[in-house]
Amino acid sequence: MKATLTINSRGVVTLPAKLRKAMGLQADDQLIAETTAEGLLLRPAVTLPVEIYSREREREFDEAEAELASVLGATRVSDAR
Repeated sequence: MKATLTINSRGVVTLPAKLRKAMGLQADDQLIAETTAEGLLLRPAVTLPVEIYSREREREFDEAEAELASVLGATRVSDAR
């Protein structure tokens, strides 16, 4: 699919709805713009959220792991019977 796009005075490019739909793009998705020998390449960016764990959050993980271990331990004992 090809489309002619216009860059406005702020440098904003609008992708036509048909093109966004064909590529599965939604509002707030990010794209990587890369220059190639053929011109400009736009491709979807994969972004992952980053969480910096506080001591409290680490304790939550520890408690969840301990609870899971106790459930799994109880399950293994009952399975053995």
